Amino acid sequence: MLPFIIRPAELKDLSEIQAIYNPEVQHGFSTWNEQPFDLAHFENMLIQLKAQNFPFFVIEDTKKQKVAGYADYSSFRSFTGYRHTVEHSIYVSPEYTGQGLGKLLLQSLIDYAKQHNVHVMVAGIDHENLVSIYLHEKLGFKHTGYMPEVGKKFGKWRDLVLMQLRFEE
Repeated sequence: MLPFIIRPAELKDLSEIQAIYNPEVQHGFSTWNEQPFDLAHFENMLIQLKAQNFPFFVIEDTKKQKVAGYADYSSFRSFTGYRHTVEHSIYVSPEYTGQGLGKLLLQSLIDYAKQHNVHVMVAGIDHENLVSIYLHEKLGFKHTGYMPEVGKKFGKWRDLVLMQLRFEE
């Protein structure tokens, strides 16, 4: 058995997903959200993503039976003209960074998108997250925008790097 498997998120995973996400809210720049989410938020997220046939994957450490990271995508914007464009999120527990799990999760999202009529995947990345920018480049994403000082966290203005992967029709 492989040490990691990627599978759809389940209710039983949500407290571990919350434990990965909320420290990033409180201490990091991968999300510019400034308020931790309660378990009900993640329960609603799971329901909403399933209802829209969007992916919500976890990567599980099969030896420890522990969620090591998660990934999802959802609508880029709510207008119907954007229905073939999605924006994704990937979070890996600090315990598991540097092991290629982000790449495995992103590749799983890409594969899912190819099978589900997605034309463009968008990534919005903090300008200092060079590891994420490099990962996206490695998997074919192109830089499409740079938005200086569009966010603020911990009293510091943040720049946003926009990248996208366009699937051939």
